[in-house]
Amino acid sequence: MKKVFVNEQVCMGCHLCEVYCLLKHAKTKDLVKAYKKESPRALSRIRVDESGIVSLSVRCEHCADEPCVRACLTGALTRDPATSLVTVDEERCIGCGTCSLVCPLGVPKLDKSLKKMVKCDLCQDEEIPVCVANCPNEALVYMEEEADVSGVARDARR
Repeated sequence: MKKVFVNEQVCMGCHLCEVYCLLKHAKTKDLVKAYKKESPRALSRIRVDESGIVSLSVRCEHCADEPCVRACLTGALTRDPATSLVTVDEERCIGCGTCSLVCPLGVPKLDKSLKKMVKCDLCQDEEIPVCVANCPNEALVYMEEEADVSGVARDARR
């Protein structure tokens, strides 16, 4: 399964991954309108955590042990057998937030307008996730999970 890996050595904390993710999920697909005029505003499915000079892009890791799936009270979170992604069934989700509480990264977030939890789906309708495609420093890399990630730092600097 392909995943997004972050190289904290080159992530500058610009938050463009958040911006492009929000835009991907916005109704208008227009940056200014998405931020200024859309109500309710779309939510980014990714966040940037910063601590001193270190910045990290954080999104759903589609964990093998899937604590969110096990904790979901309604069965709204499931692993798609075809893609191996953990997905949210909006029809079944009640927005209780249990998945976010058990997630080691606290990734799922409540879309207050929908009253449903949302999380990264790796932009399944795109060739690569928009966060990766628009990272100016190439700090985000989309590659097979089993791949050798030792060269990610070197490759991301190119």
